[in-house]
Amino acid sequence: MAKNILKTPALLQYILETSSYPKEHEQLKQLRETTIQKYGKLSIMNVPLDEAQFISMLLKIMNAKKTLEIGVFTGYSLLATALALPFDGKVIGIDKDKEAYETGLPFIQKAEVEHKIEFIHCDALSGIISLIDGKHEESFDYAFVDADKESFTKYHELLLKLVKKGGIIAYDNTLWSGSVAMSEDEEMEDTIRPKRKVAIEFNNFIANDTRIESTILSIGDGVTLCRVL
Repeated sequence: MAKNILKTPALLQYILETSSYPKEHEQLKQLRETTIQKYGKLSIMNVPLDEAQFISMLLKIMNAKKTLEIGVFTGYSLLATALALPFDGKVIGIDKDKEAYETGLPFIQKAEVEHKIEFIHCDALSGIISLIDGKHEESFDYAFVDADKESFTKYHELLLKLVKKGGIIAYDNTLWSGSVAMSEDEEMEDTIRPKRKVAIEFNNFIANDTRIESTILSIGDGVTLCRVL
C-alpha cells in the first residue's frame, strides 16, 4: 500500500519550484507579488499558486464556459479562471471589497481577459440571491467559494440552484490548517481555533449530502470538490 507523504514545507517548495513557478502566467506572477507587497500577511487570502493551477486544469478538462467565484480579494484565482476559459467564456466574481479587486484589475486588463469577467460589488449572500432572481438557475458549470466560512452551508443550498447537474462546486480552506484533524485540547494558533469547529461541521454536512458526490483534496489549505447529481 502506498504511503501518504505529508506536505512538508520542503516538499511544497519542491512542487512550487519544479512545477508551479515555471508555468505561472506573467500577469498572475505580477498580481501575486503586488498583493504580497500591498497586503503583507493578508495576501494568503488569495489561493496558493499550485491550487490555482489545479483549478485551471480542472476547468479545461470540464470544458467549462460559465463560472462563478464567491470571494475574490485581489483576483488571483479570478484571473487564473479567466485565463483557463475559452474566449467566449465568462466568470462572475462577487466580493464586497471593491478596492482589493481593483488592485488586481490592471493585471486582468494586461492579460486581455477583462471581457470574460463580471464583477458584482456586494456581499456574497446578496450576490448569489441576485443571480437566482436573475434567472441563472442551473446555468453555471463551476462555482468556487472562498468567502466567510460560517456561511458555507447557506451558500451551498443556494449554489445547488445555480450549478447545473454534473457541474462542480469547490470550497476552499476546508482543512483549515489541518486543525480539522486535531483534538480540541491540542495547541493551535489563536486565529485557527475559532473556525475549526465550523470547518468540521461543514465537512460533515457535505459528506452526508446525497445531492452531490464529493471529495476533499489536500491541495492548498484543503479544497472540497462537489459534483452536483
